[in-house]
Amino acid sequence: MTRTAKGTFEVKMNREPPYDVSDGVSLGRASIEKKFTGELVATSSAQMLAAGSEVKGSAGYVAIERVTGSLDGRSGTFVLQHLGVMTRGTGELKVSVVPDTGTGELRGIAGRMNIEIIEGKHYYTFEYSFEALPPL
Repeated sequence: MTRTAKGTFEVKMNREPPYDVSDGVSLGRASIEKKFTGELVATSSAQMLAAGSEVKGSAGYVAIERVTGSLDGRSGTFVLQHLGVMTRGTGELKVSVVPDTGTGELRGIAGRMNIEIIEGKHYYTFEYSFEALPPL
């Protein structure tokens, strides 16, 4: 059964200087910390790699994010994988739970998270389920 959790989150991003700049393309890293409120009550830490073009609005990023907290009365951790691409201002973002990364009472979690930024505020909608897993 798929469930939906909604809420907001705050982001603290620590960008490092680009590690490679050549021919108008810049490669960079950032560490990210988040605090989720709403139906997901959690904190997270992430590492992001990004590439930016000299063309305004064109870029891409990947990130791995460990989420620690509670969801639907269950506590534990899980990992999200981000894949974001922006082509001249039009964005596409996919954020998915990495299979079999749930721990504690969140073991077996699967799903996708949608992120929206409206007037500078971050919102999430998390569609998730719990899959049956073989014993440890």
